[in-house]
Amino acid sequence: MPTVAREGQSRFVVNTRENEFEPPHVHVWVGNDDLCRIELNSGRFMEEPPPGDYRSILEAYQKHAGALRQAWDDIRRR
Repeated sequence: MPTVAREGQSRFVVNTRENEFEPPHVHVWVGNDDLCRIELNSGRFMEEPPPGDYRSILEAYQKHAGALRQAWDDIRRR
């Protein structure tokens, strides 16, 4: 799973082996923990992140949204 972007403690990762039925999304890691996923079409959390991380993850995602979507498309060849 390549890391596409880093911001603060958050690391945004595109999994190269996702199920075909899942929408485009990135995994958000902090340290060794896969905290949540963000759906790339809507920018919404697929799972709620820990309350103290919500804002920082969302701000970091918004900063890198274009690069994250491009990476998903390149990796998934869409």
